Amino acid sequence: MLFRSSPRDDGQIVLATPIPGVAPESDLTVRAARLLQQASACTQGATIHLDKQLPMGGGLGGGSSDAATVLLALNHLWQTGLSRPALEKIGLGLGADVPVFIHGQNTFAEGVGEHFTDVTLPASHYLVLHPPVNVPTGVIFGAPELVRNTPRINPADWHPGVGHNDLEAVACKHFPAVAEHLALLRQSSPRAMMTGSGACVFAGFSTQEAAEGALAGLPDGIDGWIAKGLDEHPLARL
Repeated sequence: MLFRSSPRDDGQIVLATPIPGVAPESDLTVRAARLLQQASACTQGATIHLDKQLPMGGGLGGGSSDAATVLLALNHLWQTGLSRPALEKIGLGLGADVPVFIHGQNTFAEGVGEHFTDVTLPASHYLVLHPPVNVPTGVIFGAPELVRNTPRINPADWHPGVGHNDLEAVACKHFPAVAEHLALLRQSSPRAMMTGSGACVFAGFSTQEAAEGALAGLPDGIDGWIAKGLDEHPLARL
């Protein structure tokens, strides 16, 4: 995501780059800005310019990250002075994934996304594949075959490679393209997994060259890209 915001004196929140088919009042960035206004009693407004890079419906938390960025950036721009935990509480009202982006560290999130235990991850380059399907979250969570009794993992016992995604089997069953892309990626990385509730799948590689080699070995027409892992959010120290 590329984000830019300019202040307004009229108190209005204007999204200069609306997403086709998404009403402004439903857009998470607009909702985030208005919630921050309410929580801080701020009378300023903002014009928001957003250039989305991540596919919608990919399970990558793009909308949640956008909302978190708006809260962090406008808290700074408007000088509202809210603490990061206060912003996390506002973010939780927008979605369970928003607080983790505001938290800004690699972390093990529990509860509904508001309790954090920070973790250290090895330096990685991630190869992400985007199957040509949009996976509705409601379909996955509403599936009767979804497992709901997986034992809880203690954050202190977790390390990369431990655990799995219960939503993955459901998405693969209902959306064969997800299963196909996952199988392709597992040819070069057996630990490849699905992101969130799908549709994207990903695998971590120790070097960019290894990730590029895996991408180059995929069949033509596969939509994929490489992203370098970060130790903290770019606005973590804002």
